Amino acid sequence: MDPQLIIHVDMDAYYASVEMRDNPSLRGKPLIIGSMPNERGVVATCNYEARKYGVHSAMNIKEAYRLCPGGIYMHPNFEKYKAISAQLNEIWNTYASASERVSLDEAYLDVTEQAVDLEGARRIGHTIKQRIRDEIGLTCSVGVAYSKTAAKMASEEKKPDGYFEIPTPEDFVALVIDQDVSVLYTVGAKTAEKLHNAGIRTVRDIQQRRNDVERLLGKHGRWIGQIAYGIDNRKVEPYRPEDAKSIGREFTFQADVTNYEFLEDVLFLLSLSVENRAKRVGLHGGGVTLKITYADMKGITRSKIVPNCDSAAVIFEESLNLLKQIEKRPVRLIGTSIYNLSGEPERQLSFDDYLDSIKGHKESVKSKKLCELQDKYHLDFAGHLEQLYHGETLRKTIEYMRRHSG
Repeated sequence: MDPQLIIHVDMDAYYASVEMRDNPSLRGKPLIIGSMPNERGVVATCNYEARKYGVHSAMNIKEAYRLCPGGIYMHPNFEKYKAISAQLNEIWNTYASASERVSLDEAYLDVTEQAVDLEGARRIGHTIKQRIRDEIGLTCSVGVAYSKTAAKMASEEKKPDGYFEIPTPEDFVALVIDQDVSVLYTVGAKTAEKLHNAGIRTVRDIQQRRNDVERLLGKHGRWIGQIAYGIDNRKVEPYRPEDAKSIGREFTFQADVTNYEFLEDVLFLLSLSVENRAKRVGLHGGGVTLKITYADMKGITRSKIVPNCDSAAVIFEESLNLLKQIEKRPVRLIGTSIYNLSGEPERQLSFDDYLDSIKGHKESVKSKKLCELQDKYHLDFAGHLEQLYHGETLRKTIEYMRRHSG
């Protein structure tokens, strides 16, 4: 493999940092972005002041409140974060031959050609940090390394607002050799527990018992054995929308739902959102999936192959059919998605094309259903439908509907 120079950029407490930038009075106070303490949900992210209390991403919001009752809690504003992410991408892409965005606030950059050598990569890394600070008013941590795994580890080494280099596999091994196995990429809590139970606790143990790791974890074990020696030849792969496995939207209710007519109304709004997402990236689905989590946390999914399911009409109809087939018990979460994505439909049907083809319909089901929801819940969608695709507006709308569903 030809040598690579890869930069990993990771924004510091991204959502929280954006909110502190826009409202300086939040600085220096524990800030938790996610659900409200009286709601169901988890922490999306938090600032470093909140982390001192033990709060972290993906923590149940009730536990976060127990640890930090004096914190400031906010819902995320994803539309704002997406807009800023687009600005970040413009900066990142200036210096890379390939950019692989992992999330709104994180990316791998292949700077092999642009940098030429480690010194060049160092200049690029510091330039990116400075531009993000000057142009966007945020800080990031940057790692420069010979591989994606090493670059990610480097960016985490000096957080927040850090910079670190891992030039060679030997440098990588020297850094991790006596650390816990969980330090390695893809070794999550469950994998680490399996290794610990087998007496494999450090990266050095993985090296010394590589065959045992492979027998225990199979193909994943082979991968872990490689990165324990700093071997990672993966290329930076630019993200393409068509690489996504599915496009979906789901919703967790703040109180369990037993009214299945209300669930049908929610499915319609979620189907609209999925249609909007699919059209934005020009993709069409080959199937529909319904996702349900009951009040006892038991989750089920039901799927059906459906060609050209990119319109809300089709997504809603097929999701509704699947909903009618499941056991009727209190529901905590509902979601719908399309899968088998493709950019080439066999025959693309617009929403109105599809609905006009249904016998007896003088107006589209979309318009009819929206009018039904307006009358039932005293809502006004006229001229405001685009806002409904925003996560916070959708959340507020559905919760309002739940409280008025009877």
